[in-house]
Order: sequence, then structure tokens, then C-alpha cells
Amino acid sequence: MILRDGITLAVRAITAHRLRSFLTLLGIAVGIAAVILLTSIGAGVHRFVLAEFSQFGTNVIGIAPGRMEARGGPPGLPASARPLTFEDAQALAHVPNVVGVVPTVSGNAEVAGNGRVRRTSIFGGSAAMLRVFNVRVHVGQFLPEEQGGEARNLVVLGPTLKTELFGTASALGTRLRIGGLQFRVVGVLEPKGQFLGIDLDDTAYIPAARAVELFNREGLTQIYLSYAEGSASARLASDAKRLLIARHGREDFTVTTQEEMLRTLGNILDMLTMAIGGLGSISLLVGAVGIVTIMTIAVAERTSEVGLMLALGAQRRTILGLFLGEAVVLATIGGAMGLALGIGLAQLIRVAVPALPVHTPVGYAVLAVVLAALIGLGAGVLPARRASKLDPVESLRAE
Repeated sequence: MILRDGITLAVRAITAHRLRSFLTLLGIAVGIAAVILLTSIGAGVHRFVLAEFSQFGTNVIGIAPGRMEARGGPPGLPASARPLTFEDAQALAHVPNVVGVVPTVSGNAEVAGNGRVRRTSIFGGSAAMLRVFNVRVHVGQFLPEEQGGEARNLVVLGPTLKTELFGTASALGTRLRIGGLQFRVVGVLEPKGQFLGIDLDDTAYIPAARAVELFNREGLTQIYLSYAEGSASARLASDAKRLLIARHGREDFTVTTQEEMLRTLGNILDMLTMAIGGLGSISLLVGAVGIVTIMTIAVAERTSEVGLMLALGAQRRTILGLFLGEAVVLATIGGAMGLALGIGLAQLIRVAVPALPVHTPVGYAVLAVVLAALIGLGAGVLPARRASKLDPVESLRAE
């Protein structure tokens, strides 16, 4: 049997029972559409999170007190890690290729001003935030260059916090009470948006020394370094680590480059996307069961036809290929329908909910169609083998 005749017979068999074939196609299409839609949402979230994570620049190294690795010793003993200090930050500023150092202390406190009170995030930093975190001032100025205890009680407001407290009126020069301390407003930032669920625009930025006093901390929450473009982050992280070991006497801190953070975050999001796609592919099992069912029914209905073909000299592998081809055609058409449906729904979600990032990976789309064809091939094997093993005489008697 030539290929054209085989395709013609497969198409005729599918169109002979349109409703049954459509329901089988629908099972595959829904499964493929679910895979495409879920992976599109997962990939979109992946891109969104990485973009949000990178909005502060890509040449950043974070240093936190305490070791992240497991350590020996009986459980329950208090940690003896030395806190990070302003002196540590000043020493790190002299590491080669470091262009900015930001000692930070963060917390949450009540902010009162203009007769209004709001509890919000407080971020203690320094003037270097403009370089390290790509911060931009909308009105006024940012925190001035001041050292440790010399820092004055100045505050820069995020745009949301400014609007909540002062509305459309100017906030420059006004006094605010943050916790138990008084601060003078010197600037308002440009909108920065949210970062991993934290509203950066609803935040008050004060000198780190004042934040240590405000939250009664023994040391800094973290130190961020920004290094020159083109410098090796691993080399700079190693230099920073050696300097702090020399100051602390041991490695009681954790140095993390932004490349490592992005790589780890990317791996986690990739696994999440794959898991989401795997959950969606479970629905493909329904389509596979549908193909097995319809092909089994087709073999039973066309027993006499198979017997006639065998009696006329058709080889058993031809019968096997005919039924397998029919199953693959069913699954492939269903996969194409599901691909169109999934991409269409993804684009519809993008238009209806602009805040929800949706991106359809081409690789997943191609893989979905290939998977549909493989499902058809696998699901059609048993019915096709059964058809190819029919006895011609017994098959003709079934007429």
C-alpha cells in the first residue's frame, strides 16, 4: 500500500465518525492547551521575577552576618557570629573595583506626619544607594554623604508613602515621627514598584546609623557592594571575604553575588515551570485513554475490512501502520488544536490581566505537539497490534 492510500484511508476512518473523532481530539486538545497555558504563566512569572530582581543593577554583592552553611555543635546553643559594623562597611569600600558600599538596617515602624499615622517599612541605608540600587530622586535630594554616628535625622519618602501622608502637598522640609525619633523630609523618590511582594514605594529611607538606633540593633542587617562593570564578581567576593575574615578572625558571615542569587532563583523557577507543565500534562492521560478507546472500537467495527485487506494480500505490518497512523493523525490534529487554544488563552489573559505576566516558550509549544503525536503512537499500539493479528477467515465471517 502506498503512503497516499494509507493517508486517505486514515482520513476517511476519522471523518466517518465525526462526533466520536471530535471528542477524542477534544481530549488531546484540552490536555495540550492546559500544558501550554500553565507553562506560559510559569515562564511569564519566571521572566517577571528575574526582571524585578535585576532592576537594582546586576553588579551587586550582598554580605549578611552568620554562616548559611550547616555547622557542628550541639543544637540549641546561641550563635556567636560577630555582627557586621559600619567599620566593616568602611573597610570594604577600599576593596579594589568596589564603587559603592551600602550598610543597611531594615525594619517596620509607625510613621506619623501631617496629622496622619501609617505603619510601613523603614530602610536604613546611605547616599551610595543611588549608585548601588539605581535609586532616583523625584523631588528634593537623597540622603547626604555622612559617616556613622554623624548621620542626621533625615528621611526620604517613597512616592506612595508621601501621598498617603501628605496627599498632593509638598513634603519637603516637614517633620515626621518614625518610632520614637523625629526626622526631616529631604526628598521623595521616583516610583520603583514592588520587589518580591515588598512595596518599595511605601517605604521610608533613613540613614543606617539612625535605623540602628531606632530598632535597637547591635549591628547591620546586611552590607551591599557595587563593583565596576567588567570586574569578576567571584574575585571581588573572594577579596571581600578575606578582608572580613581578617577583621573578624573567622568566617562568620555569608557573601552572595547577585549572579549566584539569579542563578539559584532561575533554577528554582525553572523547576517550578516544569512542575506546572507536568501537572498540566496529567490531563493528557485523558486524551490517551480516549484514543485507546476509539481505536479499540474502530478495530472491532472494521474487523471484516481488515479481513478483506488481509485476504487480498495486505501485509500485517501494513495493517499495523494503518491503525497507528490513524491514532497519530488524531493526536496530532488534537495537539494542533490544543496549541492554538492554549496560545489564544494565554494572549487573552495577557490582555485581560496586564499585571499577570504571560510568555509562551517556543520550546514548550513544539514539545507539546510532539508529545501529542507520541501519545497517539503509544495509545494506538495495542489496538493496531490486535488488528494486525486478526485471522482473515474469521474476520470475513464477522461481516
